[in-house]
Amino acid sequence: MPIADYLSARRAMVENQIQTSSVTDVRLLKAFHGVPRECFVPEGRRELAYSDAHHPLGNGRILPAPSVFARLVQLADIRDTDHVLDVGAASGYSTAIIAAIARKVVGWEPDAALAAAALSTLAELGIANATMVAGDGLAANFNGFDAIIVEGAVKQVPNDLLGRLALGGRLVCLLRQGPTGVATVYTRAPEGVVSKSSFNATLPLMELAPTPEIFVF
Repeated sequence: MPIADYLSARRAMVENQIQTSSVTDVRLLKAFHGVPRECFVPEGRRELAYSDAHHPLGNGRILPAPSVFARLVQLADIRDTDHVLDVGAASGYSTAIIAAIARKVVGWEPDAALAAAALSTLAELGIANATMVAGDGLAANFNGFDAIIVEGAVKQVPNDLLGRLALGGRLVCLLRQGPTGVATVYTRAPEGVVSKSSFNATLPLMELAPTPEIFVF
C-alpha cells in the first residue's frame, strides 16, 4: 500500500474509531496520528493494520484494537513527566504510542523474539525514550512507575505490579468478569491501593503470575 494510503487510513482510524470511542486527550490523539501502526504488524497483514480489530502476532500474542487500547491509555492519565511500564508490549506499537506522551517507557514482552523485533522497530522510528525487556519475570530494579498499562485481560492483578507503582501511580488493566472485562484503574495511595471501574471491553486473557496480597479497596 502506498504511504499516502497508510496516512489516510491512520487519519480515518483516529477520527472514526478512536475519537468516536470518547477519546479526547489531544496529546494522545496526536500520538496516534504520528505513529505508523503498519510498521508493527506482520508484513502480510499491513493493509489491515488500521482496522479496529485485534491483530494476531503469533504464539498467542496480539496487537490490541486501536479503540480499546486508546481508551486504556487515556484512563491511565499519562503526563509528559511520567515513567511508564507497558506490560505485554507485543510488537511495540503500544510502547511507541506511550513514548509520545510520557517521559520514558519500558515495554515488557514475555516473548523474546517479539521483544527483539519491537526494539528494532522502535530504533528504526527514532523513538529514543523507550526500551524493551523480555522474559517471564521483571527485575526488581524496574519500579517507581507513574503508570502501568496491562495489554490484556487479567483475572486478577499481580500484586508485584501494584508494588512497582510510585505513590500516586496508576495501573490500568482489563479485569476479566465473564466473557468481557471491565477497565479498572488501581491508584497507589498512602493508605493502600484504591480501585475504580470504568468501561467494558474485550481482550484476550494474559496469564500473569500471582504474588503475595496487597490491600486493595
